[in-house]
Amino acid sequence: MQKTSARLLSLLSLLQARRDWPGALLAERLDVSPRTVRRDVDRLRELGYPIVAFKGPDGGYRLDAGSELPPLLFDDEQAVALAIALQTAAATTGAGIEEAAARALSTVRQVMPARLRRRIDTFQVTPVERPAARPGTRAGGGVLMALGAAIHGREVLRFDYAPASAPEAQGDAMPEPPRRVEPHHLVTWGGRWYLVAWDLDREDWRTFRADRIAPRTPAGPRFAPRELPGGEVAAFVAARFSGSYGSGGWPCRGDVILRAPAAEVSRFTRDGVVEELGPDRCRLVLGSWSWIGLAAAIGRYDADIEAVAPGELKDAFARLARRYAGAVGGRVDEPDAAVTS
Repeated sequence: MQKTSARLLSLLSLLQARRDWPGALLAERLDVSPRTVRRDVDRLRELGYPIVAFKGPDGGYRLDAGSELPPLLFDDEQAVALAIALQTAAATTGAGIEEAAARALSTVRQVMPARLRRRIDTFQVTPVERPAARPGTRAGGGVLMALGAAIHGREVLRFDYAPASAPEAQGDAMPEPPRRVEPHHLVTWGGRWYLVAWDLDREDWRTFRADRIAPRTPAGPRFAPRELPGGEVAAFVAARFSGSYGSGGWPCRGDVILRAPAAEVSRFTRDGVVEELGPDRCRLVLGSWSWIGLAAAIGRYDADIEAVAPGELKDAFARLARRYAGAVGGRVDEPDAAVTS
């Protein structure tokens, strides 16, 4: 039979694992008598754990919610998952919980065994803000830990990278060779995890979706970290996803005057600049990955347009005008009269 202290920890772990436990089943799992279970439950109550008894054919116990948070038990995977979540929360701005998350992470790390602390210390994530998350994509915890370890150890990473849409049958297609990269940062963007790395074969910086990575072992040789373009990972990732490779901004940027209050336009403008020109007029400077995309984005403001620059954006408005008119059976050969230079 286990010593009393060890048995109490085992009992607490069982009570945390499921909502209701029949007394007889607890006694069987702990290899003790029902009377010993009752005594151990009383000891846990004295320590502040709100354990309630429930009646019924079997009778049993439930770890209930209390007025204070008592000490908790976590298995290895739960402890690692908790530390990762706290680290992400501590690095995220705007939620107002960064300091509390950092203190909680320090507390959890302090009581971890050395083997788990090493796993946590190799895991560093950089959250990159994005307005909307995309559901349905999930990277495995083992993959994330492997990527974090390679980044921390500055070791070349080899992995198989699944295509964006992997059909069930590839036929006689040749498999893609493994990618070889120098991993630098693990980031979150729009609800997905990404690896920022220098691709050794393509000799360029790349971002890889973590849910499509299958790491290979063993890891490659150690490397000296390269300088990330711009020096800031958040700005680099934001620029990459905006389509501007290396320029640090959108590849297409336009300037328009809208017949709408600046305060109203600012509510729907995240990456642009809004300048008030009067009570019902403002200048909007906005960027996009293409001129057509920029023209469509400006059209979403649902406001008359007085001026457009540069010429590429004017041409994009004209193309959209013809396209939309054609969709309803009409025809437009010139830009709309509301668009003037």
